[in-house]
Amino acid sequence: MMNQAHLHLLFNHLPILGVFFGLLVLAGGFFLKNNSVKRTALGIFVLSGVFAIPAYLTGEGAEEVVEGIAGVTENLIERHEELANIFLSLAGALGLIALATLYADLKWRKFAPVLYALTFAVATGAMVFAQQAGSSGGEIRHSEIRTGPAAASLESGSNVGKAEENDD
Repeated sequence: MMNQAHLHLLFNHLPILGVFFGLLVLAGGFFLKNNSVKRTALGIFVLSGVFAIPAYLTGEGAEEVVEGIAGVTENLIERHEELANIFLSLAGALGLIALATLYADLKWRKFAPVLYALTFAVATGAMVFAQQAGSSGGEIRHSEIRTGPAAASLESGSNVGKAEENDD
């Protein structure tokens, strides 16, 4: 049976990968000077914004599942929550800007280039926070990717990840 942590892990990758692939497709559309490719990127950004909602909504339940596990600290969870909230806002804004850009591309062609540039800029900023939110979420349960204070807090007294000795 799937719990909130399972659902969070399922959903949280979609907006991150969506922004990443949307940026690649949009850059390809600019390079190829192809409006259909650029519109595809806009659709990807809209979907990324939509999928950020269930990722966010399952986060609290995922926290309840992992907060009692050895090695999981409140600091790691709080840092992830802060970055994820920023990413949620940016992904939502990106989805709305992508919709406005699509509308402009279809109806108000003279505004479309400016909106495409704005979309690209917001998507780039969203990607920065997508990476940070994703990495900070991974650090909650993956001590091997922790750096800085998160790694230091793990090393100072936690036995997480150490094999138990056998008396054979």
